[in-house]
Amino acid sequence: MSLDTILSENITFSNPASPLVTIPVSALQDLLGAVQDLKEEVAALREERDQDREEMAAMRLKLASLETRQDEDISRLALDIAYDRQRLAKLEKGQCSPPTTPPPGSKTASRIEKVKDFLKTRGGGATFQECERLLGIRPNQMSRLVSMLDMRSWEIFARSGDLRQKVLRLKAGRLFT
Repeated sequence: MSLDTILSENITFSNPASPLVTIPVSALQDLLGAVQDLKEEVAALREERDQDREEMAAMRLKLASLETRQDEDISRLALDIAYDRQRLAKLEKGQCSPPTTPPPGSKTASRIEKVKDFLKTRGGGATFQECERLLGIRPNQMSRLVSMLDMRSWEIFARSGDLRQKVLRLKAGRLFT
């Protein structure tokens, strides 16, 4: 019997414990094809499983990073809350007073007197620049000094020839007081 004859016909298996089994070659070929398909499917599933494992590892790293960041944020917020509670306690006890503008100090008072004497001897007003030169101060210090003046005794107006210049003078009747 030739090999072609065996393949084209039925294949017979004999086992001493069981009766004779005959399987057609086409059925064996179908079974081999199905086994090959299953092998390919198993290989594809293993690749998918490996990719899923890699993705899960990456997600675990991200999760750990987020948990660390969350812990840091919680610690920072807890510290902020503690500081806020301390500030509130100080305010309630009166230890911390709100900032206030200080009363004119001796330097400010002496500068105001110096400007007043200068204006009395002049008999009129003087520009802010002249007062700054007299006192040896900068423009922002002059503005601060003017803000501390009692406006019942002082006048501020624009110079008639140059509206950009401000003039400071004592009000009438206050020249000699």
